[in-house]
Amino acid sequence: MAVELLRLQSPAAIQAALDEFSRVGRTAFLTRYGFGKSRDFLVRDGKTGQLCDSKAIVGAAFGHQFPDEGPLKPADFSGGEATVVPKLQRLGFEVVRIGEDWTSDEVQATVTSYFEMLRLEAAQQRYTKTEFNAQLRQHLRGRSKGSVELKYQNISAVLHDLDLPFVRGYKPRSNAQLLLRQAVQQFVVDQPGLVSQVVDAMEEIKTPGQQVFHASLVGPPNLETVVEVAGRGPKVRFPRKTNWAQRDEANRNLGRAGEQWVIGFEQRRLADAGHPELFQQLDWVSDRLGDGIGYDILSHERPGEHRFIEVKTTNGGHASSFIISRNELDFAAEAEEAFHLYRVFQFREEPKLYILKGSLADQVHLEPIDYQASFRRLVG
Repeated sequence: MAVELLRLQSPAAIQAALDEFSRVGRTAFLTRYGFGKSRDFLVRDGKTGQLCDSKAIVGAAFGHQFPDEGPLKPADFSGGEATVVPKLQRLGFEVVRIGEDWTSDEVQATVTSYFEMLRLEAAQQRYTKTEFNAQLRQHLRGRSKGSVELKYQNISAVLHDLDLPFVRGYKPRSNAQLLLRQAVQQFVVDQPGLVSQVVDAMEEIKTPGQQVFHASLVGPPNLETVVEVAGRGPKVRFPRKTNWAQRDEANRNLGRAGEQWVIGFEQRRLADAGHPELFQQLDWVSDRLGDGIGYDILSHERPGEHRFIEVKTTNGGHASSFIISRNELDFAAEAEEAFHLYRVFQFREEPKLYILKGSLADQVHLEPIDYQASFRRLVG
């Protein structure tokens, strides 16, 4: 309860909880008081410099100040920026957002390590993430394996926001430290050759060696709501050559190879559905007529029912962004449930796809990137 939290006024009680945390260890402390690990904020023990779980410390400290009442339970009060953080700060303790206490040298070392993994992955050279993690920690200030993993995920999120490829094994995780965002962006600006090498390698056309369509279909990525951080300054712009999504779209060889792969997928799908004869009616429209109709392949759901397929192919990962035209969006809305966007990813290694069906407006975030300029203004 907020009232109970207001009663906590003893810096000595906070220190007593920190001393206990240091004495018994994090796992035992959290188990004793029933708290989970902090997701956002840690409080620093002024004596040892150790970072401790902020909400758990406050809950335990209440019991130290009021031993007859005992500690607060997790459900007794809310944690976070509006409650626990100001309470600890007013009592004279330093609170650190998780990941924000990394120094510039540590961040630079982590970014360099990450991009080396990305380079090896793009070149399809074997490497071990665990070994990279262990080697990096030798240059850091006692960071845990988990904290390094989180930092790698933060870098993936920054690259994903820039529409650049990222290490597939590190799913993007937002709320990256500002210093880290700046370091990643500066690395991209300072190392255009390496970034282009990665992008070029990821765009290389290699026909998949084994086409196992049964294991290809997966669910689409979740649509995330990300709060835009104000005050970041002017938007960082990069040369068009490093724009990952647009390069994928411009590479017609990759697109054509993806469409050919989808034709094989459709053959298997129709056979499994009990309509192998419908494959004879399949029409590769974009190959026969070119782009501009709003879809690439005319297939069938069942006899007498069309399936209009637009194919988007990338060598990147599951959550890679893609370019879609206004014409394709309009056709998706017109065709409704008959429209299917096939997003083929990891194409050169082990192709997979997810399918978006019907109008796309509520399934993806759409951001305008180009405009047609003219001297005619349409009015209703």
